[in-house]
Amino acid sequence: MTLAAQVAATAALVVFEQARGRRLVQEISALGGDPHAPGAQAVVGAVSVFAILIMLVTATTVAAAAAYLTWLIQTRQNASPGAQTAPVLAAWSVPGVNLVAPPVLVHRLWWDSRPPADRHGRWVALLAAWWLSWLAVLALVLVRLTAAGDTDLTGLGPAELAVVALCALLCAATVRQITRIQAAGARPPARTGPVMARILAERGSAQQVHHVRR
Repeated sequence: MTLAAQVAATAALVVFEQARGRRLVQEISALGGDPHAPGAQAVVGAVSVFAILIMLVTATTVAAAAAYLTWLIQTRQNASPGAQTAPVLAAWSVPGVNLVAPPVLVHRLWWDSRPPADRHGRWVALLAAWWLSWLAVLALVLVRLTAAGDTDLTGLGPAELAVVALCALLCAATVRQITRIQAAGARPPARTGPVMARILAERGSAQQVHHVRR
């Protein structure tokens, strides 16, 4: 849900950028930074919408990151009781390390969850696709934000939105796989209820009587 909200907020920002961004930049430049200049009130509404969209993208991104880290910590503890929180936080927060360690951590979590042996190849492909898409998101956003100058608000466009959406889908797929594996492993074996046990016992007794009579 949080990933969907993040993608939706990013999509709204991209739509605003494409529809109003360049014209808004030109209008603000023409004002010379003077909020009391003639025509300043005409851009207040658009600037307010842009500020709200930026806050929405920030809030949904923080919420998605918090939800993902919470899930990761809980599932690691399910797979390995006593697992520490520090490695998860370090893998995602230490610069440089966070470019390599997270997929290794997630793969170890998948392995510790005792998945079926025949799913290893598909899992590795999914994990690699997710992480490459995440690195692509970082690269595109960094390039766009540093290149955005006097003609764009953020520099974000349809290409960045497509990669963000793909990354979110692949991330959700990895979460779903690990969650399903752990749920299947935690499911108790089917037990014979008292009613069914009585029926089976009666059947067994009837069969024994039948054999005796024969």
